Amino acid sequence: MPAPAAPRRHILCMKWGSKYGPEYVNRLYAMVRRHLPGDFQFNCLTDDASGIRPEVHCFPIPALDLPAGIPERGWKKLATFAADLHGLRGTALFLDVDVVVVGPLEEFFTQPGEFLIIHDYKRPWRITGNSSVYRFELGAHPDVLEYFRSHVEEVRQRFRNEQAYLSDFLHRQGRLAYWPRGWCPSFKYHSIPRWPSNYWKAPQVPPGARIVVFHGECNPPDALAGRRNRRFRHIEPATWVADHWRE
Repeated sequence: MPAPAAPRRHILCMKWGSKYGPEYVNRLYAMVRRHLPGDFQFNCLTDDASGIRPEVHCFPIPALDLPAGIPERGWKKLATFAADLHGLRGTALFLDVDVVVVGPLEEFFTQPGEFLIIHDYKRPWRITGNSSVYRFELGAHPDVLEYFRSHVEEVRQRFRNEQAYLSDFLHRQGRLAYWPRGWCPSFKYHSIPRWPSNYWKAPQVPPGARIVVFHGECNPPDALAGRRNRRFRHIEPATWVADHWRE
């Protein structure tokens, strides 16, 4: 009798609007391909598939179906928890398009836990996760989206964004877990040297890092060029970005 097929591995990302071009998706695919041996399907939920490489499966972003006048911005990732996300089945690893993959990814699919997310960087006593990198079974948590749709005003009053709501919701169900410390460091908090050495020391890849998360002040091309979007916050060029953030 043949052995049962291994569960399907999926990578999910999301791109909408004009902030990120197709090169972000294309380079993310290339980084995953270099660091994840074996079969997987790479999926992008997007409102514009033009320029995205053919290896990427592009799908429309499911509508959140919010009442008129309520913006979807800050909540769009909840669409990944649809009961039927374009017929996809298996284990999904969601990655923001502006992360930089620097290490092996296999264990992101084998790490024990029903739902895994990055723990809050600045306030580790809180349950809130950073949703730049999370893993779940496709179709296994439709109540996340269903509750949001039916209680949208309540949720928006209690939580700033989707990651705070998502973390609280799954924590209350006993399903929330976090990636091992060090796997997904913050470029802003863990890569940039402390003041004043940031004026002469370049940002480095933190030891043990697998996925470096860019949030708040820099994206990968800014970091490579030594730019920050806050006045009086200097960084030297992070030249290592060019070794990883490429096709």
